[in-house]
Amino acid sequence: MNKKAIVLSSGGIDSTTAMAIAKAEGYEIYSISFNYGQRHSFELKKASEVAKFFNAKEHLIIDIDLRKIGGSALTSDIEVPKYRSQKSEVRSQNIKIKDSRLSTIDYRLSTIPVTYVPARNTIFLSLALAWAEVLEAEDIFIGANAIDYSGYPDCRPEYIKAFEKMANLATKAGVEGKSHIKIHTPLINLTKGEIIKKGISLGVDYSLTSSCYSPDKDGNPCGLCDSCHFRLKGFKEAGIKDPLIY
Repeated sequence: MNKKAIVLSSGGIDSTTAMAIAKAEGYEIYSISFNYGQRHSFELKKASEVAKFFNAKEHLIIDIDLRKIGGSALTSDIEVPKYRSQKSEVRSQNIKIKDSRLSTIDYRLSTIPVTYVPARNTIFLSLALAWAEVLEAEDIFIGANAIDYSGYPDCRPEYIKAFEKMANLATKAGVEGKSHIKIHTPLINLTKGEIIKKGISLGVDYSLTSSCYSPDKDGNPCGLCDSCHFRLKGFKEAGIKDPLIY
């Protein structure tokens, strides 16, 4: 029997690379995405394309209306922060931030950004866990990263470790000793540039992905938000041109 992996997919660089790694390790892919009321719902279209690219056995999209809870620039009327004011920087892929007060490191250390969605990964991983139980799958892949990221608390290694422990305490299969759930975070300690290089080596087509928190009506990235910043930084570090049009 093929070993099964649930892969959380947002249609972005990290989750797509995590899926490529799972595929390369011989897993049968079960992709799971979430329509949670995010303003960048274009990502779901890309997640579907990514699932097809990797010949996923199934791609499940679950509807959850987190706009009813709010508390995030991605699920409410809070403005998405834009760190760079000149689009010419995007075109040249010069990711230097003009205002040092908004440097990535300073911003991450001073506060968790408003793009953090309350308990998002806990909710997503819980639903992935439920599907894993039904499919009798022991492996869940998530593209969490603790290097080039916005400082979200649910992307840290200690959080993943705690969730994995909880998963094996909370499931029927875990209690009965029939399986042991493993949360895989193959990108957790990689820079965005290293992630992109890894994906390229595995044949990932990054033109299928979407990262922007505030894309236009056609899905084109703004090039100015936090997520675009890390994406452009990664491609520059990797020495590869981003295939998206900004």
